[in-house]
Amino acid sequence: MNDLQEIWVYLSGLPLFSLVLTLLAYEIGLRLHLWSGRQPLVNPVAIAILIVLAVLVVAEMPYEVYFEGAQFIHFLLGTATVALAVPIAQGWPLLKGRIPVLLLAMLAGGTVSIASASILGLLLGLPDALLLPLVAKSVTAPIAMGIVDGTGISPTLTAIYAVLTGILGAISVRYLLDAIGMRNWADRGFALGIAAHGIGTSRAFSVHPDAGAFASIAMGLHGIAGAILIPPLLPWLRGLLV
Repeated sequence: MNDLQEIWVYLSGLPLFSLVLTLLAYEIGLRLHLWSGRQPLVNPVAIAILIVLAVLVVAEMPYEVYFEGAQFIHFLLGTATVALAVPIAQGWPLLKGRIPVLLLAMLAGGTVSIASASILGLLLGLPDALLLPLVAKSVTAPIAMGIVDGTGISPTLTAIYAVLTGILGAISVRYLLDAIGMRNWADRGFALGIAAHGIGTSRAFSVHPDAGAFASIAMGLHGIAGAILIPPLLPWLRGLLV
């Protein structure tokens, strides 16, 4: 037993352990998602997060030690965000005749996302450290972290909010859009890309190619708009909320 414990302590301290743990957790989540028939409630990202969290708690592994090994995946977030240019370029022909309406929908969705989250935070009486990261969580995590970097707002907490938004959106959007009678796959995908970022876009691709195409376009355009519009508005929003 002592030998096994020593081996576990040694392995858990290796950077490769964190990388393997992250990939394995997601693979388990993905297989469960496929096994369930792609049910939105069986979200692979949510499952992976719970698995990693359970292992870190049981192993008593500090986050800093885990991140040392998982930072390669974190690095890929930036490249994945830049790669959003690809689906935007590929889907550009699909936007003919729809650009004004879709841009208006994107701006409305982004505004409502910031306003609703901020108002809810104020109603709940959240302290400033927990309230301000909600402002940038409406765009995908890497861009959101870049927006608040150097502003005194926690990039880590902003990323957590963004990921939670993506997970909740991917889980609930099917039921919400069904309830309001939105049937068009392009419209559903665009709404999901704005509201639920990369996780929602992944969900959109799993149900219909048109939904995935419009979700990726929406996420990319929303990220660009957020990176341009939110920083100059941030001081005003901070003064309004604090």
